[in-house]
Amino acid sequence: MVFETVLVALASSDLADDLTQQVIASVQSLQLEPDSKVVLTHVVCVGEKDVDLEMDRPHSEPHVDGIRRVERILATLQSQFPCASEIEVVSGDPVEEIVRLAHIHRASLVVLGNRGLRGVNRILQGSVSSQVVSEAPCTVMVVKPHSLESIES
Repeated sequence: MVFETVLVALASSDLADDLTQQVIASVQSLQLEPDSKVVLTHVVCVGEKDVDLEMDRPHSEPHVDGIRRVERILATLQSQFPCASEIEVVSGDPVEEIVRLAHIHRASLVVLGNRGLRGVNRILQGSVSSQVVSEAPCTVMVVKPHSLESIES
């Protein structure tokens, strides 16, 4: 199957851990065509810990430093693809924004990680990946933690 546009949604908790590399490896395993496009995206939630700034530091615009840090991380990930790529950092509800970006970019595939929440935590925190699977206008690939072994074999 040929994927023209792949939307790769990375959560802030993913940016610093192995799940990001697993998601990236999953996308690389697709053997994308040179004319394919990868859109790396991150949705900033209001009050997100990684983007929150220290209150005693002066800032002209809230969250600018955190957003720039996320953009730098995504820019380093961009170089890992053999095709054109873009970065989209947006704010809002992760499910709504991922689905919206999938529509805007006419994605043929959305790839995102799954935190592996179970039981009460899943009920309380919700599952972005489950909601994206049901609402996305295209195929969705959900990468579970520690599934890298199955990609390489």
